[in-house]
Amino acid sequence: MNHIIVVVTPRYLPEQSDQANNTFAFAYHVSIENHGNETVQLISRHWIITDGNARTKEVQGPGVVGEQPVIAPGQSHHYTSGVTLNTTVGTMEGSYQMILDSGEAFDVPIPAFLLSVPGAVH
Repeated sequence: MNHIIVVVTPRYLPEQSDQANNTFAFAYHVSIENHGNETVQLISRHWIITDGNARTKEVQGPGVVGEQPVIAPGQSHHYTSGVTLNTTVGTMEGSYQMILDSGEAFDVPIPAFLLSVPGAVH
């Protein structure tokens, strides 16, 4: 519809994890690309985080990492954030709420991506 492409690249952070206490830290790098003809602004985010025991947590709020980026046609916005799980595997999925210069609001779905300690999933 509005030609926004979201690519997420997660990675495990062993230096920030504490396996003895079931704390597993992950970073995820997000690239948001505007392949449309109008400038868009990312207004808010909605994440659903599911751990390996099927426990879910929802995170909602304005913008991403304290910003509400404006992305012109042909441009992209990149950021890195993180999440901690109590299991070695989990998933994240969600959506970004955006608005066009014309005032039209729309959601950009973010398909589920895997958070996994290396070797935890075969």
